[in-house]
Amino acid sequence: MEFLFDYGLFLAKALTLVAAVVLLLLIISGVSQRHREDEGGHIEVKNVNETIDNLSFSLKQLVLKPHQRKREAKEDKKRQKEEKRAESKNAKSGVNDRNRVFVIDFAGDMHASGVKSLREEVTAILSVAREIDEVLLRLESPGGIVHGYGLAASQLRRITNQGINLTVSVDKVAASGGYMMACIGNRIIAAPFALLGSIGVVAQMPNFHRFLKNRDVDVEVLTAGKHKRTLTVFGENTETGREKFVEELEDVHALFKEFVSDNRPKVNIDSVSTGEAWYGTRAIQNDLVDDLMTSDEFITSKCQNSDVFLVKYVLHKGKIDRLMERFSGRILDTLSQRFLGP
Repeated sequence: MEFLFDYGLFLAKALTLVAAVVLLLLIISGVSQRHREDEGGHIEVKNVNETIDNLSFSLKQLVLKPHQRKREAKEDKKRQKEEKRAESKNAKSGVNDRNRVFVIDFAGDMHASGVKSLREEVTAILSVAREIDEVLLRLESPGGIVHGYGLAASQLRRITNQGINLTVSVDKVAASGGYMMACIGNRIIAAPFALLGSIGVVAQMPNFHRFLKNRDVDVEVLTAGKHKRTLTVFGENTETGREKFVEELEDVHALFKEFVSDNRPKVNIDSVSTGEAWYGTRAIQNDLVDDLMTSDEFITSKCQNSDVFLVKYVLHKGKIDRLMERFSGRILDTLSQRFLGP
C-alpha cells in the first residue's frame, strides 16, 4: 500500500509538471500568434423587435386560453397587414417615417480594450444611419487608463458629429473613464442604483528601493530630460519627482473637469469633481444623468415605434486562443466543483 501511495504521489507531481509546461507553451504560442496575425472580425446584427415579439408570443401560447389565442392571432394578422400596407406606401413615395435605433454595448476594463470592437461598430452604424435614427450605448465601466478611455470617448464623438442622437444607458456603473464616455451622449439614463461620477484621477505604484538596498542591490535609472522619469519602481524616488508626478495628475484632472463641463455645461463641476461617485437617484440631483431608467425600459419603449437593432462586432479567434479558452474553462469547472460544490 505504501508503494502505491508513493507511486500515486509521484504520478500526481509528474502530471502537474507536464500540465504546467503545456500551459506555458500554449501561452507562449498564443502571444507569438497574436503578434503574427492581424485579428479580424465580423459584424452581427440582431433584430430586437423580433426577439421581443417571439418572447411575447411564446408566453401568450402558455397563458392565454384557446379563444384568446385565436383572437390575438387575428389581431396580429391584421396589424401585420397594416404594417405591410404602410411599408408599401412609403416605398412607393420614397418616404420612410419609421426611425431605427442601433444598440451597442461597451463593457470597460482597465485598458478600455473594447475600443477595437467599438470603433468597428460605430463605423458600421454610421455607414447606414440617418439623422432621424438613434444610437443607444449600454455602458458598463469602472474606468481605467486615461488615453484608452479618451479614445473610446472620441469614437462616440463620431456619432454626435454626424448629427445622430446618442443615448447612453448605465445599468450598473460608469465611473471615472466610464463617465467620461457617458458625457458624450446627448442624453444619459441610469438605473436608480447605478454608480456614476468619480471625476478624479488616481495613480499608484510600489517601490522596492529600500528592499533592494538592504540586500546590497543597486538600481541605476538613467534618463535624458529633467522629467523623463518622475517615480520609479526600483530606483530611489525624490521629493522633486513626487511633486512633478502630482502636478501631472492635477493637469489630467483639470482636463477631465474641462471635458465634463464642455459636454454637460449644466453640471456644477466644482461640486462633482471631488472623485466621489453617486448612485443614480443622487446623480440625477447633481445633473450627472438626465433620467432614471434601465436600458430594458428604454429599448422596450422604442420598439413600439422604431426598428431596434443590436449591433455587435465579433473578433475572430485563432486556434490557440480557442484551445486556451477550452483548457482554462475546464480548469475553472474543476475548481468550481472542488471548492464551490455542484
